[in-house]
Amino acid sequence: MIVCPSNDRRIAFIWLYILSISLFISGCVNDLETIQRVTYDPKAPDEVTKDLRVFYNDSGYARIEILAALAESYSKPELVTKLKDGLRVNFFSADGKIVSSLTALYGEVNFSTGKLYVKDSVQLYNFAKKQRMLTEILYWNQRDSTIYTNSSVVVRSPGGILYGDGIRTKQDFSEYVFLNPRGKYDFDKD
Repeated sequence: MIVCPSNDRRIAFIWLYILSISLFISGCVNDLETIQRVTYDPKAPDEVTKDLRVFYNDSGYARIEILAALAESYSKPELVTKLKDGLRVNFFSADGKIVSSLTALYGEVNFSTGKLYVKDSVQLYNFAKKQRMLTEILYWNQRDSTIYTNSSVVVRSPGGILYGDGIRTKQDFSEYVFLNPRGKYDFDKD
């Protein structure tokens, strides 16, 4: 056993203390690049909104209202908002009344193309004609106000039930064109 004089002990203790502190401090550096590698998820949304409610106006009048339980916005690779857990799109007339309503469980708004894609339990309802369209996938083109699909479609109205392998209509669902229509319809009731 080696016994150090008291001054040497004190100097050795100070050097040990300085070494410990310098190791501790150098180990606590927050490197931003390392933190981003650990916490950043490139597939995560840029923004998340609960109970979304958005109005699109034209000349000061509401034209479209979009409501969604959950909205996730992404900026890459395109500017897209995913609408989850149910959504509703209300289409307004020139005098501000809701003329038709689109509902679905899921949707995506692509701001680059100006299109809305909806799927799962899709319904489009025209209030004046009391007619309802049912399908699984539907597209809405904001630029020309058309709604269309190539999927199977059912339209129920007071006049009867029509079936088709696709449909093209305006967003107010006042007139429509079926692809391969079939069914039974009483035109006198409309």
